[in-house]
Amino acid sequence: MSDKPLVDEASAPAVTRRGFLKLAGVSGVATATGGLVLAGKAAAVAPDGTPEQVHLTWGGDPCSEVVISWASLAPAINARVHVAGSNAPRATHHAVQRTYTDGLNGEVVFTYHVRLHDLHPGTTYQYQVTADNDSNAAQPFAASFATAPRGRAPFRFTSYGDLATANTNWVLSTPQSKFAVQAVERFAPLFHLLNGDLCYANLNPTHQPDVWRDFGNNNQTSAALRPWMPCPGNHEVEFYNGQQGYTSYLTRYTLPDNGTAFPGRWYSFRVSSVLFVSLDADDVVLQDGAAFVAGPAPLVPAASTGNAPIEPGTSFYINGYSNGEQTRWLEHTLRKAEHDPDIDWVVVQMHQDALSSSKGGNGSDKGLRAEWLPLFDRYGVDLVLCGHDHDYERSHPVRGCNHNTGVDAASGQPVDTLQPKPVLSAQTGNATWDTTHGTIHLILGGGGTSSPADTWGVNSGTGNPQAKVITRPNRPVPGTTAGTFVRPPADALEDAIWSAQRDTGTGYGIAVFDHDPGQPGGKTTITMSYYHAAGADQTANAEYTLFETIVLAKDRQRDGHGHHHD
Repeated sequence: MSDKPLVDEASAPAVTRRGFLKLAGVSGVATATGGLVLAGKAAAVAPDGTPEQVHLTWGGDPCSEVVISWASLAPAINARVHVAGSNAPRATHHAVQRTYTDGLNGEVVFTYHVRLHDLHPGTTYQYQVTADNDSNAAQPFAASFATAPRGRAPFRFTSYGDLATANTNWVLSTPQSKFAVQAVERFAPLFHLLNGDLCYANLNPTHQPDVWRDFGNNNQTSAALRPWMPCPGNHEVEFYNGQQGYTSYLTRYTLPDNGTAFPGRWYSFRVSSVLFVSLDADDVVLQDGAAFVAGPAPLVPAASTGNAPIEPGTSFYINGYSNGEQTRWLEHTLRKAEHDPDIDWVVVQMHQDALSSSKGGNGSDKGLRAEWLPLFDRYGVDLVLCGHDHDYERSHPVRGCNHNTGVDAASGQPVDTLQPKPVLSAQTGNATWDTTHGTIHLILGGGGTSSPADTWGVNSGTGNPQAKVITRPNRPVPGTTAGTFVRPPADALEDAIWSAQRDTGTGYGIAVFDHDPGQPGGKTTITMSYYHAAGADQTANAEYTLFETIVLAKDRQRDGHGHHHD
């Protein structure tokens, strides 16, 4: 683990960051035991290099590689991390600096990243983050993390999406976001999957860096202690922040390399015998769900940016931006996993939903069904974890599709929604499922975003749950008020014959997954327990209680044999 020089990976204009004095305040220090200690010198008069928004991600190999990332309100001088482990002496690692200038308000954001290599598997490390101009230098930010075990071993991970921030100044933020972060710590996973729509900065366009800052400081109480692995959602797409609008996201996160011309948008990593595949569904969904200007006035960027006003009705639609590169990468990754005797499970993370019967949310997207579900079927993906709709829903295992079973929402004429087929024979016990027969989809959009309990759709004719389906791009259309624009609803409906369970009580919750690799010649399992925060729609700090538990069970792979599925 050698020292690395300080490198500025992105040039930024030498302008003063607006809002420093307004933003200056108390920062936190996460201790090695996970507590939060208020830093006495944090209320600085002027911005400096004090670390904040500290978070961890896995490197390419979670057994030996971890990335420590953070931000500061001004350029950090000699930003660095001190790391020590039980079998490793204290070492100093110098940070890589990445900056960007927000395309709407002109603020410069400073982030720092340290890649740790050659760590020992299954080992706890302590670290400190500091800089020469750290106002907390006498008591620098300190925390600990654990690397993944090598080989087949039990472990826990957690997941939800749509988190937002605890600062209610921002659109869609609620105090529940704070307790959602604390819920991760309650269950103490090895790592957490954050399924897109991280902070909703693009709904607060003149304050995007401020929203990201609140998000990062809220998450720090957990994300500084264990990797939080994100995927981009539609609300990570921001005007004038890069070709796909991901500059804020990509500057803050260092994620496993995917070997393509689109680093950071999608990636994979393996822990024990589970392969995790994180995707950017914005690339293939038909829904135009990212930033758009509703009107009637244009969105006018700060003069310092030099960017032109954005006229009402303008949207940032990035469907197809990779020209199929992501799908080709996905097929290659899944095909390779199919023939890897050390991989028993494949778990996919993405933001938008292929199977959601939410009436109050977005519903299902045919773009995902057409582009990726055939690959999930072909290569035996076990679980798909999503957010987007702010609720909890679990599908039956599904494989293949029925054609022309949907109807146009306006005319009632038949529409091919590619309705997924449930495989009920995959149920091998009261709450046990064999996912070699089909893929289970989970909607986990209840991180902390403001979300009343959904009113679920039902087909009055059949009594089945009913799903909205987006089968064509739903670009903004003129609203009822002159100069304003709205997005049309989903254009089709179908019976959600694939829906197995829905939480009708609240939109808030967290999924906890416990993986047991099993013994040679026996079964391997993933037990999923979903905890919901009943009452959180009415009051903050609602207690998380168990909603349901299911067990996924399959034969453990044998050396020299790949996956098998129907």
